[in-house]
Amino acid sequence: MDKTKIKLNILGLSYSQTQSGAYALVLAEEEGERRIPIIIGAVEAQSIAIKLEGLEPPRPLTHDLFLNFARAFKVDILEIIIYKLEEGIFYSELVCLYNDEVVRIDSRTSDAVSLALRFNCPIFTYEEIMQKAGIVLDFGDQDEMNPTQEKEKKPSSPKTANPLREKSIEELNHLLDEAIDHENYEKASEIRDEIQRREK
Repeated sequence: MDKTKIKLNILGLSYSQTQSGAYALVLAEEEGERRIPIIIGAVEAQSIAIKLEGLEPPRPLTHDLFLNFARAFKVDILEIIIYKLEEGIFYSELVCLYNDEVVRIDSRTSDAVSLALRFNCPIFTYEEIMQKAGIVLDFGDQDEMNPTQEKEKKPSSPKTANPLREKSIEELNHLLDEAIDHENYEKASEIRDEIQRREK
């Protein structure tokens, strides 16, 4: 078994083509062209998307709570390792530091990635897993996986009438605050995309 560690970056999220209501989290090897698509649930996808979008929820989500709890008790996550692939399921662990001791905690991969974003720690896997699950995407597919584009999380359909385009920047910022206050993060992402489109 090849246990060479490979660093992964988050390439983006998209609707799963195989499971209704699920999302595909795509991780890319830092030095190479292989990608790992991992099927995750909508709640986990939302937690990852919120962090990728730079949104700040008014109350801590579960992974934010974990971060606050860990900081309060001086626990740090050094790295995430996706260490096993069995029957299509990826297994991950959190490599933590507590009282100068390294502690490994089993985790679902979706939770591990959400925490990696919040602890700003690297994500790794092993070469044997890349050989099993790694795929090479076409150049066009990479553009579709841009994590800053909310459209990748929606079915591709032409937007003939976008009411947000009729709003002023002030109105959009007000709507964005309202959406975040009501924890409607999908709507908040749409509004943020419209604001960013105008700022370009």
